[in-house]
Amino acid sequence: MRPVGHQERPMRLIALIMSAVMLASCGINDVPDKKNNLDASWSEVQNQYQRRSDLIPNLVNTVEGFARQEREVLREVTEARASASQIQLSVDDLTDPAKLAQFEAAQERLSGALSRLLVTVERYPDLKSNQNFLALQSQLEGTENRIAVARRDYIESVRIYNREFMVLPDRWVAAIFNGQYEKAATFEAVPEAQTAPTVSFGDDG
Repeated sequence: MRPVGHQERPMRLIALIMSAVMLASCGINDVPDKKNNLDASWSEVQNQYQRRSDLIPNLVNTVEGFARQEREVLREVTEARASASQIQLSVDDLTDPAKLAQFEAAQERLSGALSRLLVTVERYPDLKSNQNFLALQSQLEGTENRIAVARRDYIESVRIYNREFMVLPDRWVAAIFNGQYEKAATFEAVPEAQTAPTVSFGDDG
């Protein structure tokens, strides 16, 4: 067998390099595509939380019309809504677990306040049968379902995005073409979210 000549070695090296580049090019767009999906998923999470926030003023006003004595609960909902609205995360903040945790805590506080408000409605039969309230309650329930779906989709997008930088050869391709990687943060359920609020009506008839 004829030994490999000096001219053939560079050609083989070039061929190997070209093959590697061609293989790598198949995944060049993977990271940007997955990042776009991640950003879109987060936008939908924020969109649904905003939808819930927009429903709350009308809900509070409707309840107040029937149950003015529930001032403490109404005030808690209003304050929780204001607090949650002040915390906005951009797509650039999705790699910061502390910021996401702060956002989540504010939304959970609002969820708890809304739960307590809706429980107090049981004291007011006229309110429970009010058409405006029933429509708002239905919209709110639908929004909560949409929030759950949006959060689930975001968590899955985070998983897919982060995996891109963990498996081979995707990890090599991402390092070559996309540079420094920061792991995207995901939702962590707070302990309070696992327990339904306890409400006692005392001797209220």
